[in-house]
Amino acid sequence: MTEISDKPKPQPVAIERFILHWGDMGGQWGVNRSVSQIHALLYLSEHPQTADDIAASLGIARSNVSNSIKELLAWDLIRRVPIKGDRRDHFEAETGVWEIVTRIAAGRKEREIDPALTALRQCMAEANDDPVMSPVATQRLKAMLEFTEEMSGWYAQMLTVPKPKLFALIRLGASVIKYLPLGRAK
Repeated sequence: MTEISDKPKPQPVAIERFILHWGDMGGQWGVNRSVSQIHALLYLSEHPQTADDIAASLGIARSNVSNSIKELLAWDLIRRVPIKGDRRDHFEAETGVWEIVTRIAAGRKEREIDPALTALRQCMAEANDDPVMSPVATQRLKAMLEFTEEMSGWYAQMLTVPKPKLFALIRLGASVIKYLPLGRAK
């Protein structure tokens, strides 16, 4: 059974550095810094944490923790964990790196790529019906739509590749080019 403590233990330097860096990276990706820091803390935590534990460990407001937890739950990056004898909610993070990356990619696709595809398709339909639309702008819209559709299709295909094979493909990197019938690399 997990012991419950009112005082946060001091964090090792490496954990503090990771939490701060993950928060900075989240900010660069358009994710609230607190959300990213909470995710990092839970990812490295050996035991599930309460919102109060999280607030104390990170020195952030309890209300900010609550809102951030809701966002992390919506992204399916953390989950509630019941602890016997404690009525408070406890949280733990998904720790499988592939699962984390897959869930983040799925969330970003749903929130960013899918709406972009809808908007690009609508723009193309409007461009095709607009007699004063520039042929250059129409061609560029079409190129952007085709590229975005291709990337969306590639993402869907990658979801079907077993993780060990996908990892092997990633490890091949640019050397995979020699196996493709594209002629000489430039």
